[in-house]
Amino acid sequence: MKPHKNLEAWKQSFELVKEVYRITNSFPAEEKFGITSQLRRAAVSVPTNIAEGAARRSKKEFIQFLYISEGSLSEVDTLLELSVALNLLAVDLSVSLFNSLENISKLIIGLIKKLESQL
Repeated sequence: MKPHKNLEAWKQSFELVKEVYRITNSFPAEEKFGITSQLRRAAVSVPTNIAEGAARRSKKEFIQFLYISEGSLSEVDTLLELSVALNLLAVDLSVSLFNSLENISKLIIGLIKKLESQL
């Protein structure tokens, strides 16, 4: 089994991607190449960077990829806020997504701290 598949941050971020795809299916067609595309790409970046970092040979490289994942989470957060502001996403649907973002961020930061303590 690949090492990233054991990481809770990867598991939860993978689920986030599926949820982002589900909710963006209801976005207007004119947003297909705008917010929908950008939100999906940012969400996909989170677990893919965790996976790529976990496959690296050094902890320093892994940490760098985790920081990239954290940046992508911030991008997802901003795009979700924009989606709510533009009435593309209902506030009640956004609450669980924002909670997921917060949980995933805590997991990633915890993993970074653990790895940094091992350097």
